[in-house]
Amino acid sequence: MTWSPDSWKSKPNTQEFLYENPAELDAALARLGELPPLVTSWEIERLRSYFAEAEQGKRFVIQGGDCAETIADCRSDIIANKLKILLQMSLVLIHAGHKPVVRVGRFAGQYAKPRSRATEVRGNLELPSYFGDLVNRPEFSPEARRTDPMMLLRGYEHAALTLNFVRSLSAGGFADVHHPEYWELSFFRKAELSQTLRDEYEQMTRRLSEAIRFMEALGENTVEELTRVDFFTSHEGLNLHYEAAQTRRVPRRATPYDLTAHFPWIGERTRQLDGAHVEFFRGIANPVGVKVGPSISEGELLRLIEVLNPTNECGKLVLISRLGASKVETQLPRLVGAVRGAGRNVLWMCDPMHGNTHTTASGVKTRNFDNILREVEISFDVHETERSTLGGVHFELTGEDVTECTGGAAGITEADLDKNYASVCDPRLNYRQALEMGFRIARRMRVSTAPESHRSNGP
Repeated sequence: MTWSPDSWKSKPNTQEFLYENPAELDAALARLGELPPLVTSWEIERLRSYFAEAEQGKRFVIQGGDCAETIADCRSDIIANKLKILLQMSLVLIHAGHKPVVRVGRFAGQYAKPRSRATEVRGNLELPSYFGDLVNRPEFSPEARRTDPMMLLRGYEHAALTLNFVRSLSAGGFADVHHPEYWELSFFRKAELSQTLRDEYEQMTRRLSEAIRFMEALGENTVEELTRVDFFTSHEGLNLHYEAAQTRRVPRRATPYDLTAHFPWIGERTRQLDGAHVEFFRGIANPVGVKVGPSISEGELLRLIEVLNPTNECGKLVLISRLGASKVETQLPRLVGAVRGAGRNVLWMCDPMHGNTHTTASGVKTRNFDNILREVEISFDVHETERSTLGGVHFELTGEDVTECTGGAAGITEADLDKNYASVCDPRLNYRQALEMGFRIARRMRVSTAPESHRSNGP
């Protein structure tokens, strides 16, 4: 079928945004199409080559950031803290897995969020739901909830500001992580941890510090220079007006690129085979992701792969499983087995956040650290059993000291959630929980990389 950046408009859209003034929308999109791209095709191709290596187990991908970015949070301290936790987690995983780690941020464009209902009711007033700062505003008023085309341009501007700062930091070696005091692990000592686990954290930190000092001793490069690494950007490509306006052909490339991000993905709510999002994503050259939940059948998954990666290229398609700790052990084997049996090339990642969301008795959405960790650990087990590769993990996290997810060494309980619950949508791991998660995944990766005769289920 003929594809164009606008061919998605002829398909059904389960997350359609209705703009009241078509002329105002057209003007905003025309301007958006004139603005410089946020990323480049050669950056995208480099990420695609990394994904191809991750499929083969030669790299590991860590993807993380906010559930939904806000324009108000386009601040230097917030951006730097997100980069810091991603870098620290990746260094822990490099040390444990003995392979390069690809860092992909959920930032510089994660301004749109799908909602289960198009409208929200408070009292006697019903208004459109808040779909993120790329679409409307969170305040519950008719003016704020109006679908505003100018938000497309504001989203682009703040994505560009974020990207400029990210590139400056990553080029400048901003994270001094070679000294143990920068790891901020005091909460491990205060928490109710077993002595065995406590010793493991401290040994890992010491070994990591020694390894980095050793790398420094090998040459004239400092750790800051050694950690001048790439940070790639990603977001859910929910608002197709925004994505299409920045989709263009580039010299010496046959297929158009979506230049709003290196790695856009399709959400669980918008992966319909005959839907607008699959139609748009099938035509772009970027590596693309698809969130895969427990409701998908093996046949539907294979048809989705065929549409999005018909030539079976390596590094092109990422399947991000989001099944939940209670379902991953039964649901993931059938999906992995079907893909492997069909000989399809995909990069498997685990999103342990979305399948483990629940609401407290007081009506607050949260996630439990232990459930998140359990889904990751079981995913490793399943891929090993199915002779497949788990090539990455996908987290909603922040470098801030929020109280949105329970559990972990910091000991957050449901009673603590109201202390600093800052997310406008879904709960995120805070800095301490994210770093602890990095250590716990590293612990599991060491089991996978150990010689067969030395593997055990113990610490």
